[in-house]
Amino acid sequence: MPLLALASFLAVLLLAVLLWRMGRSPDSTTHTAAPTVSGTSSRPIVLYCAAGMRYPMAEIIARYERELGGSIETQYGGSNTLLSQLQVTRGGDLYLAADASYIERAREKGLVAESIPLARMRPVIAVARDNPLGIATLADLWTKGARVALGDPEAAAIGKKTRKLLTASGDWKRLEQLVRRQGVFKPTVNEAANAVKIGSADAAIIWDTTAAQYGQLKSITVPQLDAGEVLVTIGVLTASKRPTDALRFARYVAAEDRGLESFRKHHFRTVGGDEWEVNPKLIFFAGSVNRRAVEPIVKRFAAREGVQVETVFNGCGILTAQMRSLRDRSSGFPDAYMACDVYYLDAVEDWFQERVEVSETEIGIVVAAGNPKQIRTLKDLARPGVRVALGHPKQCTIGVLTRRLLEADGLYDRIVKNNLVTETASSAMLVPSVVTGAADATLAYRVDARNIGSKVDFIAVDSPLARAIQPFAISRFSLHKQLARRLFRQLAQSRDIFEQIGFRWRLADQTASRRSDSGDSGS
Repeated sequence: MPLLALASFLAVLLLAVLLWRMGRSPDSTTHTAAPTVSGTSSRPIVLYCAAGMRYPMAEIIARYERELGGSIETQYGGSNTLLSQLQVTRGGDLYLAADASYIERAREKGLVAESIPLARMRPVIAVARDNPLGIATLADLWTKGARVALGDPEAAAIGKKTRKLLTASGDWKRLEQLVRRQGVFKPTVNEAANAVKIGSADAAIIWDTTAAQYGQLKSITVPQLDAGEVLVTIGVLTASKRPTDALRFARYVAAEDRGLESFRKHHFRTVGGDEWEVNPKLIFFAGSVNRRAVEPIVKRFAAREGVQVETVFNGCGILTAQMRSLRDRSSGFPDAYMACDVYYLDAVEDWFQERVEVSETEIGIVVAAGNPKQIRTLKDLARPGVRVALGHPKQCTIGVLTRRLLEADGLYDRIVKNNLVTETASSAMLVPSVVTGAADATLAYRVDARNIGSKVDFIAVDSPLARAIQPFAISRFSLHKQLARRLFRQLAQSRDIFEQIGFRWRLADQTASRRSDSGDSGS
């Protein structure tokens, strides 16, 4: 017995040393942060801003400059006009568009990196407060011979949206002819509104938020326009020489208790924003199998955003137990969670928003290089004399999944009773147990075996149960959901990193990452 105890102690010691050399302490907490910015650059942040947002943005900029210093240089115009300018100049720091479709077009052209949703608005017919022509429907515009001011579809987001909606309803050609005959196309939504204000037009199709900013105007909603809700969005330009400063201002604009206050004051329907902090901290729980892929992504994200990300890697059983122990969900609870498998997100799903499946990896038998015990199948793990290491079924995902896998073949109880030499709290400790000789075989993730290289062999298991799917979700309690969504976008744009490590990619064509910008409650 003393010899056996000594052997076990030495094996554990060797395992600990190997893990330390690999930098893989399974219960460690990694802090990744960019330093707090002190002082400001002499060069202003350059913002290209849709004209319809002039009033709230002027207030936000003044407040930001008072609170944090620096300066914001703003150029107003129609969303499409500004996009065309960006394509030519390839300069500036931020682009605030009246419709998220312009941000997506800019992203497709390589002009925009990050984006944050701000508010929603929809088109309406605007008339003078006393509505002298008695306009009540879209058809009244031409039946009553109204002079109509319309946003230019080639310059302003309101014009493009109006053309799209009325083309679908079959009314565009008639309205276009009316405007060309006795109305006017305007390059911005504000100029269309002003035409009604000063009496040079009887009606205009503008955003409901713009109409609400003019006390002299009255809004008329019509079914042909009601479906045209758009999402006002701010994007950080890829050309920015100060992306961290640009992101900080964008976060300020999108903050629930800063910029969005001004948007609400000016009658915009805001989306859920983060609480404002100069250098916020994001808490990110991640199952151990994700570590090699996630760490470099988080480090790059934190540096660019100018924020702190506290990333906790561990067995998912331990992570979910830690979540349950936190009575106050607003303090210490993770803002985001990437589990080793959907099993351990199911266990806490009431606390998280809609999941997105990012990647997957196989589970197989890992043995020392050359397979000295000639292990080929799961049944071989139950042979007399084969020492097996398994993940703990209550502490880590690999433990749960391998138990399920072995139980399907009626092997689990036999192996635990006769062959089990160690149960680990994390998948990170399983493959090293084979390398150090503490075990002859283990059931582990392919990505963990691949990291060790030629020291071990990986034997695939032919079973639909032999895989783990890694989901990502954002906490319902997080005060930084938008920041967490941008972290997800970074993950979603890092397919090459995951695949180089050995994961199989599950996200298709960044569909999920685009959804993360929607401003809704999903991840």
